[in-house]
Amino acid sequence: MYLARLDNDVIFKKAFSDKFVLTQFAKDILGIDIKIKKIETNKRFRPKIARVNFAYDIFAESKDERVVIEVQRVNYDYNFDRFLHYHTMAIAELQRSAKDYQIKQTVYTIVVITAPDIIEDRKGNPVEEDELILDFNPRTREGKVFDFCGHRLIFLYPRFKNKKTPQSYVDWFDLIQESINHPDAPSINLKNKAIKKVATLIEDDNLTADERHEAKIAAATEITLGLYEKKGKKEGRMEEKLETATKMKTEGFDVEMISKMTELNIDTINQIEID
Repeated sequence: MYLARLDNDVIFKKAFSDKFVLTQFAKDILGIDIKIKKIETNKRFRPKIARVNFAYDIFAESKDERVVIEVQRVNYDYNFDRFLHYHTMAIAELQRSAKDYQIKQTVYTIVVITAPDIIEDRKGNPVEEDELILDFNPRTREGKVFDFCGHRLIFLYPRFKNKKTPQSYVDWFDLIQESINHPDAPSINLKNKAIKKVATLIEDDNLTADERHEAKIAAATEITLGLYEKKGKKEGRMEEKLETATKMKTEGFDVEMISKMTELNIDTINQIEID
């Protein structure tokens, strides 16, 4: 068995857009049983809400239209307040499109962090937690919580699995990390039917030629975005483009692909030496 990496946009969406997989993932992470009506990838709201025009990686709605589950994956140091915006926009859209505003509806947004670097908060403090949870229930000064709504925004960081990580999370965390770190010999629980289904879906031999090509483009794009996001720029300077090209060359991307993603000419790319 050789697994494709779940830190790749194309591979991640292939795995978690499967109804059985997403149903079991929701049960293990959220503790809910959901009958999914449909799953969409790259979901956008039309018309867009205010200035937010964001595509959800995985967007699923229950058959009774009472529950929405969104799953996002992020592979570089991100401005995490964006996910708060996306989460609240989904809540607004759910209410806007609801037939009956009084129906108790719940939005769950799960952000799976596959970034290899340590995430930092606004003050530069490292975040090394396996899970962070944000809910919208009010609380008193003394900390008493009133259960007015069930909306939840959850950040999962499989890299920081620890002794306190819930048992229902462990197989998923292992699957994600093993696909990244040991794809050729993954140590995963194949007795778990959902994990086995994902492993089958993303096994290298089961990928189509189109999926392989799209996955390679996705990986190249993410390398570029990650470096530019880190630099705080949308358009890289020459040194940043060279840094991107070097990393892509190290990862084995062909010269034509590197040229397309960095806008560097082929002669320049051929001159880049890698260890």
